[in-house]
Amino acid sequence: MAEAYRDLSWDDFRLVGAIRAERSLPAAAARVGIAHSTMFRRLGQIEESLGTLLFERHRSGYVPTPAGEEMAGVAAAMEERVAGFSRRLAGQEIAVSGEIRVTTSDTLLVHLLTPHLAAFRAACPGVRLDMVLANAALNLSRRDADVAIRATDAPPETLVGRRVARLAWALYGPAEAAVPADLLTGCDWVSLEDGSGRMKVVKHVEATVPPERLAYRVNSVLGLAEAVAAGLGIGYLPCFIADTRPGLRRLAAPDPDFGADLWLLTHPDLRRVPRIRALLDHLAEALSGQRRMLEGAGAGA
Repeated sequence: MAEAYRDLSWDDFRLVGAIRAERSLPAAAARVGIAHSTMFRRLGQIEESLGTLLFERHRSGYVPTPAGEEMAGVAAAMEERVAGFSRRLAGQEIAVSGEIRVTTSDTLLVHLLTPHLAAFRAACPGVRLDMVLANAALNLSRRDADVAIRATDAPPETLVGRRVARLAWALYGPAEAAVPADLLTGCDWVSLEDGSGRMKVVKHVEATVPPERLAYRVNSVLGLAEAVAAGLGIGYLPCFIADTRPGLRRLAAPDPDFGADLWLLTHPDLRRVPRIRALLDHLAEALSGQRRMLEGAGAGA
């Protein structure tokens, strides 16, 4: 048995950790970059060499046994130590050069960030930007990304950053359409599909708009703006998007309860890396200059 333990490799721990995280072999295989059949064979070899079952196979997925849970815990601790070493090494860099992996949403990238990123590249041509569009927060501790640009009122406590503005939301309709006096019963509505169930603006629409008037839902803010402009209904939109579209007009002033803070975030170990600091400084200055527009002061109701 002692020989079996000595034969364990980091890849074995990484494989078990992936299965524990994903609960299925296909997803775990994709996570570590191997074929499903290879994942199945490797798991069998590890269990055979250890002489113990690491996962119970249920209809709901792979459930770790106590041994599998402990091995996955060791894998997580090893990943954190490797990521920590990588972050500390990055913190020793001097030149403003290298790659920065940035995660943000498609909405922020398309309607706000791209011109500022282009200006940053012009000023720092030695920096390469790798953009990851994801609405879910990536793990900056594992260096899935170096910088996160997010609209949130609850940034992770493990990260450090700067709040640059409050993103306002207001009610909009098509610019040329007649608007009845009773918006709730006289208009069709469009709404954002919020799978997380956390957005106050979505909860408000669901609580106040009659179900028969909720004509269209979409899980993209960009798609939501297109729907209002196309006349599918009235709906709440971020002011920094809607105020710049001639096909839309405000129907009410921004509601402070529906806004979210715009944050520039990174891991504490990376904040003094020259290229990270340069990007954060550049974006903070550029976005601060647009604060009135972001906070909905750029147009009247």
